[in-house]
Amino acid sequence: ARRFNNFYQVEYFREPAAFNFGEDLLKIPGLDGSGKMGKSEGNCVYLSDDAKTIEKKVKRALTDAGPETPNSVKPECIENLFTILKVVSTPEVITHFEGKWNSCEIRYGDLKKQLAEDIIRATSPIRERILDIQNDDAYLAKVTKEGAEKARISASKTLREVKEIMGFKSF
Repeated sequence: ARRFNNFYQVEYFREPAAFNFGEDLLKIPGLDGSGKMGKSEGNCVYLSDDAKTIEKKVKRALTDAGPETPNSVKPECIENLFTILKVVSTPEVITHFEGKWNSCEIRYGDLKKQLAEDIIRATSPIRERILDIQNDDAYLAKVTKEGAEKARISASKTLREVKEIMGFKSF
């Protein structure tokens, strides 16, 4: 967009900008204890994952031997689990596990079980909607047809205007 606009001295294409909902962006950490959650890393939970798959993925999440001193700093792999917990769990659950960590009484099996339950609860409505849409062939056909028509109209308008900006003449 920027290159085209600069080259032809126009303000035709808008430059892409990050979109958020007015709050700080949140990076969801991966289950493998490093970086962000992502499909290319193989450390993610998909919104379409069923309960068993989510449980399996969370159980495989990386942990350590546990805290050795009260109120110690969490290693990255544990901090990642707590970050996800803060996104999907209630304040009471977070406080409970923070307390268990700070008193060196945390059991990662309990933490992972709760985390899996809360992820399942948070993603279930989305997963159900995804499945509803996937199973509605008539709706998918309608949306595909309407989308193709809108894209065709928009693309031909854009091509016509871009050709004009570039100096191509219509025959």
